[in-house]
Amino acid sequence: MRHGNKINHLGRKTSHRKAMLQNMACSLIEHKRISTTIAKAKTLRVFVEPILTKAKTDSTHSRRVVFSYLQNKEMVTELFREVAPKIANRAGGYTRIIRTGYRLGDNAEMCMIELVDYNELYNNDNAKKTTRRSRRGGAKKEDNVTVEATESTEAVVEEAAVETVVEETTEEIAPEATSEEAPAADESENSEEKA
Repeated sequence: MRHGNKINHLGRKTSHRKAMLQNMACSLIEHKRISTTIAKAKTLRVFVEPILTKAKTDSTHSRRVVFSYLQNKEMVTELFREVAPKIANRAGGYTRIIRTGYRLGDNAEMCMIELVDYNELYNNDNAKKTTRRSRRGGAKKEDNVTVEATESTEAVVEEAAVETVVEETTEEIAPEATSEEAPAADESENSEEKA
C-alpha cells in the first residue's frame, strides 16, 4: 500500500531518479520540448517549474540555487539569458503536457512536454480580446457603428459600379477583336486543306 506516499519513484532508486530528472530538465531547457512518458513528464513538471520560478529573479543566489538542481553551467546560463525573460510575465504553469499516443514496444502512454511560451501554435497572445459592455450608453455606440457601416457599404457599391462599367467596355472591345481574328484562322485552315 502506498498510503500517503506522494512521490512517484518511477521504478528507480533516489540517486538514479534525481540524475534522470536533472538530465530531463536540462534537455527541456535546451530544446524547449522533449518527448517522454506521461509519468516522467508529470514528475518532471513538479521538478522544473520551481526552478523556472527561481530563474525569474536574476541574482547570484538564485543562479546558485538553480545550479544546485541542474548541475550544468551552460543550461543555467541559457535559462537565465533566454528562457527567464520570456516567462517573466507568466505567474506559473510554464510547461504543457500534450499526449501523443502509445509507445510501440511496451504500450506506455507517451507525451510531449514543452515550455508554453515557446510554442507559437497554442499561444493566444494574438487573439482578439473581448470586453464586457454595459447596457448604459450602448445605443450611442451602435448608432456610430451603423453610420460607419452605411458609409462603408456606399463606398463598396460605388466601387462595384465602376468595376461593372470597366467590364462592359472590355466586353464591347473584345468581340470585335475576336471577329477579326476568326476569318484569318479560317483562311489558314482552307489553305492547308487545298494543299
